[in-house]
Amino acid sequence: MSFQLNPIGAVHAGESGYFIELEPEYKEGLKGLEGFGYVQILWCFDGCDSAASRSRLLEKKPYTKGPEVLGVFATRSPERPNPIGLTSCYVTDLDCENGRLWLAWIDANDGTPVLDIKPYTPAADRVEHPAVPDWCAHWPASEEKSGDFDWSAEFNF
Repeated sequence: MSFQLNPIGAVHAGESGYFIELEPEYKEGLKGLEGFGYVQILWCFDGCDSAASRSRLLEKKPYTKGPEVLGVFATRSPERPNPIGLTSCYVTDLDCENGRLWLAWIDANDGTPVLDIKPYTPAADRVEHPAVPDWCAHWPASEEKSGDFDWSAEFNF
């Protein structure tokens, strides 16, 4: 079995902020996105797409308070069998005519290929009381609360 994924656009990150610019043939897909405060962006870790990165299944101490070794599926590492990232993003503006979706922030680099955009809907995407391991239980309970959190003290990369 094989799959073919075609990027629908790219992330632009810079001094003017963060936005996704869609390829012209996908602009119509933004219709009806008005009113959604958050979207989920599926994107490609294109800088980590190598045989070595795709075969890496263990990460050594990626989190300062985490275990010595974690399986890649217990991390948000870019090195994984399929280099796909997922970020829930706050929408700051939408320009359907020009195919641009402005975001408060996204953890992807400038030029990163975007694979898909999905609206965030609490009925399908929100978990009120998620279970997490003790080593990350002190992390903020929501995106809204994580802005003041010292994330730099949590990672070893």
